[in-house]
Amino acid sequence: MRMHMKLAFLPLICVVSALTLAVGPGLASAQQDYPVKPIRMIVGVAPGGATDILARLIGAKLTENLRQQVIVDSRPGANHTIGGQLTQKAPPDGYTVQIIPEGWVINTSMYTKLPFDPVRDFTAIAILALVPNLLVVHPSIPARSVKQFIALARARPGQLNYGTSSVGAPSHMSAELLKVLTRVEYTHVPYKGQSLALVALLGGQIDFAFPSIPSSVGYIRAGRLRALGVTTTQRASALPDVPTIQEAGVPGYEVAGWYGVIGPAGMPQAVVARLNREINAILKVPETRDQLSRQGADPRTGTPEEFAAAMANDTKKWQKVVAAAGIKPQ
Repeated sequence: MRMHMKLAFLPLICVVSALTLAVGPGLASAQQDYPVKPIRMIVGVAPGGATDILARLIGAKLTENLRQQVIVDSRPGANHTIGGQLTQKAPPDGYTVQIIPEGWVINTSMYTKLPFDPVRDFTAIAILALVPNLLVVHPSIPARSVKQFIALARARPGQLNYGTSSVGAPSHMSAELLKVLTRVEYTHVPYKGQSLALVALLGGQIDFAFPSIPSSVGYIRAGRLRALGVTTTQRASALPDVPTIQEAGVPGYEVAGWYGVIGPAGMPQAVVARLNREINAILKVPETRDQLSRQGADPRTGTPEEFAAAMANDTKKWQKVVAAAGIKPQ
């Protein structure tokens, strides 16, 4: 009887094994053939900012290398959160990815009710670049150095207005860190994208801002904006004559914003590895590196694990900055 029961199970075992063998190679083949259709690259801010510029540059190169169109899909709002919800809910098959700035992980400190965890609920794919921000003023502002700007802000407490791409963005944190270190006061005006803040600054509706170099370097070279300082500890290759804010007289000041690519949680490792490999290859091409450097972006490469670790570490870092600045989460 026992022998009969064992034999009775044999056909079922064989069927399950056969199905496993049939499905396994199918999945592996699908991942190996990736991509077989266009890829959507979500940008969570309005066109014109550093995120959008990087997305279009990397997207165009990926289109060439992968032989599948990469479509840049702008979904601005709530400091990349609206775009993030679309990415989070997309199938984790590698056909929906998102480019994010460092402000992505600042969201955990700025918002009490996020619809997702910026690190845990996504897959880290690749870091792209470090993109410094700049302290820039409208030409009507008399300050021509960081020290003169600080003196002006102290003489007019709360009267100077600055614009940012959104609450909690690196442009916001850059200004708040300067406020904490120099004990000055000015007024924050958030916009729905860096390009919109720049339009307001160019029009004289606000007095200063901390935009990224890629989004503002053209206006600076044309004399429509005046650059006073770079947020990183090293000068930017795109604007070598502009001192860092630290060397201009604010010890301890540093904001070095990274940009990277993420996808939905649970992406197949093979697909993540393919995208990481292709992106790193693009960033190692001298022409691409020069193109990014001219716009003020410092290309970076790394593994998905290294990018995930950087996001987790910076989440903790900015929690401390937000607390020190006395910003109340919304």
